[in-house]
Amino acid sequence: MRVMVFVKGNANTEAGVMPDEQLIAAMTKYNEDLVKAGILLDGQGLHPTAKGAKVKFAGGKPVAVIDGPFTETKEIIAGYWLWEVRSLEEAIEWVKRCPQPTDGEAEIEIRPLFQAEDFGEAFTPELQERHERMRDQISSRD
Repeated sequence: MRVMVFVKGNANTEAGVMPDEQLIAAMTKYNEDLVKAGILLDGQGLHPTAKGAKVKFAGGKPVAVIDGPFTETKEIIAGYWLWEVRSLEEAIEWVKRCPQPTDGEAEIEIRPLFQAEDFGEAFTPELQERHERMRDQISSRD
């Protein structure tokens, strides 16, 4: 099971406040533990939304580009991990071991990624083959 783990942002992450050496060291150790356990596939911190943009769609077409910053800081993602775990429960146990990623209250969200079987008959064998070819191309870049 693959899961995306989101570190929620706050006023400090949106202001571009960088973590101190102690938190960087603690997160480095945590990430090393994830690598040793064989579950970490990827992970990065994200710049504040002031450096980003959103593209809105309507009627199947892009209709607006909105430059950051974005106002709803409670919904902002400050960083992420992509993990391969046996279950949601295993992911929860790993998140409980995480150093608190931001000052004040912090929240980390775990979301399972869709698997091929989740799409049912709409994900035809031809589409599955095309999807696998794309994944192989992406993997060959490493």
